[in-house]
Amino acid sequence: MMLTVLRWLFLVSVIILTIGGNVLVCLAVGLSRRLWRIANCFVVSLAVADLLLGLLVLPLSATVELRDGKWPFGGTLCDIYISLDIMLCTCSILTLLAISVNRYLAISSPLSHCQKVTPQRVALAIISIWSLSLAVAFLPVHLGWNTADYRVQNLDWVTGDEDKEGRYCQFEWNNNYVLIYAFGSFYLPLLLMCGMYLCIFRVAREQVRRIRATTPSFARSATATLAREHKATVTLAAVLGAFIICWFPYFTFFTCMGIKEKTNPPNTLHSVVLWLGYFNSTLNPILYPAFNRDFRQAYGELLRGPSRRNLQLTHVSVQSRLAFINAIRASHQSKKSLETVQMENEKSLPLFEKNSPDDPK
Repeated sequence: MMLTVLRWLFLVSVIILTIGGNVLVCLAVGLSRRLWRIANCFVVSLAVADLLLGLLVLPLSATVELRDGKWPFGGTLCDIYISLDIMLCTCSILTLLAISVNRYLAISSPLSHCQKVTPQRVALAIISIWSLSLAVAFLPVHLGWNTADYRVQNLDWVTGDEDKEGRYCQFEWNNNYVLIYAFGSFYLPLLLMCGMYLCIFRVAREQVRRIRATTPSFARSATATLAREHKATVTLAAVLGAFIICWFPYFTFFTCMGIKEKTNPPNTLHSVVLWLGYFNSTLNPILYPAFNRDFRQAYGELLRGPSRRNLQLTHVSVQSRLAFINAIRASHQSKKSLETVQMENEKSLPLFEKNSPDDPK
């Protein structure tokens, strides 16, 4: 009983943190002008993929975990659930690859980066990533490419058959296509990303060496620009590292199971490596503020809430009213002073005229 409660608390916590954290990323980029940069379009795309995972996939995965692997929604929804899981995972991998390419262009050729990475090209890249992920996920499952006999899985599975022996909602692993998918959508992009970041760090080290040989005035401005780019690179490298740690065990397990002839039912090891992979979607919104000051400031502004902002606006409004009242009082006082001076002048004028030597008597 206690183990079930702990599992329930862990799964619900991961889902809530995943949804809340990625919503916070989207709001931070959307509302903070400091984060309105081309590179953050890919960050938002990654956050949207993680958010959809938390909304559409993780609740169903948690249901299966708490029901000891039994899927209560029938075969059609099972195939859709598997396809969504594959699509969002593939989208995250390809988005990270696009981020690494953008970082390389920003570091290696900062002067021509704006000409190469335009909003139109970024939009086209994001649309291509989502379209390719959709095709890679839905076509194989719904055309039967992943099964041993190339028939669509779960066609004869109706709601209520979850108690039948051998019924598990999982991506069938007993086909060579699964191995092709694992290498094409995970290992190959992973190698490309690692190679890209290795080139980035080499270029960054060379730039630092060149800057130290320049004049001090130029070095200060160049160092500030490169420091900002290097911080962004470190942030995204941390995101990549977390992705490798979280998803590498799952894809290794996935590949090993694909070599076997028979699909094994879900077990404890499968659950551990699967949720370790899901946990990556929870970590990404935490890694951004940990390594990026602009994200920390944007998060702080959002988390202060409307009450704090309203209080600040009220304080400013009160100060403005007080300044207006003081200005009115000052104007009244100056007006009274002017009237007093005029009255005194009017009183002193007859006396002056009376004592004037030119006054006829």
